[in-house]
Amino acid sequence: MVLGAQLRRLREAAGITRAQAGYAIRGSESKMSRLELGRVGFKKRDVADLLTLYGVHDEKDREQLLAMAAEANKPGWWHRYNDLLPSWFTDYVGLEESASRIQTLEMQFVPGLLQTEEYARVIACHGRKEWINEEVERRIALRMQRQRILSRPNPPKVWAFLDESVLHRPIGGPKVLKKQLEVLLEWTSQPHVTVQILPYERSGHAAECAFTMLRFAEAELPDVVYIEHLTGALYLDKPEEREPYSRAIDRLAVDCETPAASRAMIEKALAAL
Repeated sequence: MVLGAQLRRLREAAGITRAQAGYAIRGSESKMSRLELGRVGFKKRDVADLLTLYGVHDEKDREQLLAMAAEANKPGWWHRYNDLLPSWFTDYVGLEESASRIQTLEMQFVPGLLQTEEYARVIACHGRKEWINEEVERRIALRMQRQRILSRPNPPKVWAFLDESVLHRPIGGPKVLKKQLEVLLEWTSQPHVTVQILPYERSGHAAECAFTMLRFAEAELPDVVYIEHLTGALYLDKPEEREPYSRAIDRLAVDCETPAASRAMIEKALAAL
């Protein structure tokens, strides 16, 4: 993504369109768009040709960018699950790994990064234990490995807005839900995790569906809004597309209970189990 953003900056500074750049590397405007968003791998020859087209002739600058291309092409740990992951979700795991802030609204479930293994298993098998097989277990392993970003040095900031119904929906039964709420409460004590609960009476005003906004430390990278649906996902990174979701997050921060009051709501839900 960083390399793609730098290539976009160089192209725009040179006054070259995506279509022209795509033609220069024997590709299309669509291919250039995917390259600049960091959603496809980089061929060394393509990057070298683009740098020449953009007027980058200094050997040191070229070597640095070509080295970034080689590094970007190394597969992430999640690629071992490629046979399980639809292509549209593979992109998300890579973005999640790179994000410095993850803001998410969930209307039905505890967010994946904060789920217990058993809670995640019930969701993965749609509540049907007889459907649990090796594929389901690998999906759970993937989710558990994704959670490691929260335990690494300099973890991303996670800010989760949860509809109140999430605290009471008996995913897996009372025992599974109780353990999940206990772990969720533990997460709220971490300085990089904030959880706010959206009470029933305020639900649906700020946003009508679940979404996640990913923010990055690199100034040249745009925020990305991720919206998942039954057969795919949307990635919104244009300013006019992101703005409504930024406003929704601002509204949710006000409509939801404070982090302290949200902890009290989780404790109350736990006491009722």
